Amino acid sequence: MRAGIIGATGYTGVELVKIIARHSHLELSVITSESYAGKPFSEIYPLMQGVCDMILVENDLEEVSKKADVFFLCLPHKTAMESAKFLYEKGKIVIDLSADFRIKDKNIYEEVYGTDHTASHLLEKAVYGQAEIYTKEIQKTSLIAGAGCYPTSIITPLYPLLESGLIDDNSFIIADSKSGVSGAGRKPSLTNIFCEANEDLKPYGIFSHRHNSEIDFILSEAQKNTHVIFTPHLLPVNRGILSTIYFKTKAGKDELENTIKEKYKGRYFVRIKNTIPAIRYVANTNFIDIAVYKKDDTAIIVSAIDNLLKGASGQAVQCFNIMQNIEETTGLI
Repeated sequence: MRAGIIGATGYTGVELVKIIARHSHLELSVITSESYAGKPFSEIYPLMQGVCDMILVENDLEEVSKKADVFFLCLPHKTAMESAKFLYEKGKIVIDLSADFRIKDKNIYEEVYGTDHTASHLLEKAVYGQAEIYTKEIQKTSLIAGAGCYPTSIITPLYPLLESGLIDDNSFIIADSKSGVSGAGRKPSLTNIFCEANEDLKPYGIFSHRHNSEIDFILSEAQKNTHVIFTPHLLPVNRGILSTIYFKTKAGKDELENTIKEKYKGRYFVRIKNTIPAIRYVANTNFIDIAVYKKDDTAIIVSAIDNLLKGASGQAVQCFNIMQNIEETTGLI
C-alpha cells in the first residue's frame, strides 16, 4: 500500500520513514514539508542516504492525495484537523499523530487547545490509537487519533485496573512523568536547547498540561469520573518517558499484576517486568515496560516507553497493521 507522510521532517516523521522503509506492506510514495520542500529527505537527515532520498514536496493536499492510500499526519496540534478532514473525505486512511481527534468532546478540546474544532463532525468517527485497548475499534475505522506519548505510558497500565474496579474510588491517582527533550519536537525553543535542558530536571505544565484532559477522558471510559493528578518533567535525555504512578487499593500485588497481564495477554509490545523499568531498555523500540509494586494500601506502577515510537510513530504503524489485519509487529521489530 502506498504511504504518505504529511510533515515528514520532524522527529515523528523521520521515525515513520525508518519504519516504512522496512515495512513489507507499505511503500513510501510521498513526503511533505513546508520548510524543506524541494530538498531530498536525506539532505535533512544524512543517516537516511540511500534509504530515503525522496524529494520533499509542499503540502498541496489536492496533489498529494493522489499519490498515497494511507497518510500519516505529523502536524502540530490545532493545524492537523483540516488536513485530516480533507484526506479522510477523499477516501484515504488517515492516521493523525496530533491531538486533534483524541478527545471526542468538542467542548473539552476547544477549552484545552483554545481553538475551534473545524472538523468536529469526525470526532465520533475517529478511534483513539492505543493499540492494545481499542483493537476491535481500530479494525473497523479509517481514521485514527494517535494516542499521546505521556498518556500511553499512563493509560496502558491504569486502564485494566480501573476497568476491574481495583483502584479505590476515593484514591488520588498521581502520575509523575519524565520525558526526553525530543518530546518537545524538533523546532528549537529556549526550554529545549542544550544549555537550558542539560544537567537539569524540572516540572512544567503543573495542573495545566494538555495531556491531562486526554488521560482523564480515556480513563473515564474505564471508570467514570476518573481524574489523574499528572505532572510532566523535562528530562535531559534525547528520547523516552518514565512514569511513576501512585494510588490506593485493597488489591494485592499479584491481583494487580495479573489483571494487567490478562488484559494484554498475547500482546507482544506490552511487557510486565519483575525489575524496575528503565528508559534505556525501551529506547528505539515499540515496547512498554510495566512493573507493579505494593506496600500496605499503596500501589506504585512504573512504566517506560520510547516517546517517539510507542508514544507516537511506532504505535501509529501498529494501528495500521491492526487495521489491515496483518501481523501487529510488522515493521516494528
